[in-house]
Amino acid sequence: MEIVIVTGMSGAGKNTAEKMMEDQGYYCVDNLPVRLFDKFMDLMSAPGSDISKVCLGVDVRAEKSFDSVLDVLHALKEKGYNYKIVFMDASDEVLIKRYKETRRAHPLAPNGRVEDGIAKERKILKGIKEQADYVFDTSNLLARELKQQLVEIFEKNKDYKSLIVTVISFGFKYGIPSDADLVFDVRFLPNPYYIESMRHLTGNDREVRDYVLSFPQTVEFMKKLDDMISYLIPYYIKEGKNQLVIGIGCTGGQHRSVTIANELYSALKGHGGYGINLVHRDCPKQ
Repeated sequence: MEIVIVTGMSGAGKNTAEKMMEDQGYYCVDNLPVRLFDKFMDLMSAPGSDISKVCLGVDVRAEKSFDSVLDVLHALKEKGYNYKIVFMDASDEVLIKRYKETRRAHPLAPNGRVEDGIAKERKILKGIKEQADYVFDTSNLLARELKQQLVEIFEKNKDYKSLIVTVISFGFKYGIPSDADLVFDVRFLPNPYYIESMRHLTGNDREVRDYVLSFPQTVEFMKKLDDMISYLIPYYIKEGKNQLVIGIGCTGGQHRSVTIANELYSALKGHGGYGINLVHRDCPKQ
């Protein structure tokens, strides 16, 4: 029997992940009392059962002490039930924003500040996150991208490393992305902004892309950038990093940074083995 445990930070997309697992044919149960896990699995695996894939959703509401969840999961493994743990995460800033948008109280701080609830929850879930087989940071992850990665893991059985790489283009005039791990300044490249016919276009337009990529320094830079990032990623994975945000910046975030970000995204996507996202933060701005 295939067993998946979905857990993680409140507001990080646990319920969304469960629905996606259900779409893949998993029998999903959310927040089943932990003390019933053993009996539930025995029932699902009993002779005559036609259920071969089970997904259990667990969060901090399950038990007053989350340590009991880890104990129960360990007991299940000793009993011969092998499972994979999927941990849904997001940055504090994103979680706070989501709570404000939905106007919901945090389950661990119903009458207090959301920030306090998040801090308490991170401490409680630290142990199970360390044991998770897959960690998804949904801070910059679209629902369709999450679904694609879950399908590749649990349906196509592809090898997957718990690292989400986000390539984000931006304009220095609007500030460097606060969550960027690596930042590359491409303002040394010729600027299409000063060409009237391309001023109101972006790096997503072929005319701008072809212009930026027509220079030898751009071609050389892309080779070196791809080589360096490809060299670094395995070491980030080895160190247990879950998210790598690569910022590509130009003056306004419209032309050069968008083009280079698109090229880097395409290059990294071809390597596989980890999740990859593309964000153009300032591209809509004029």
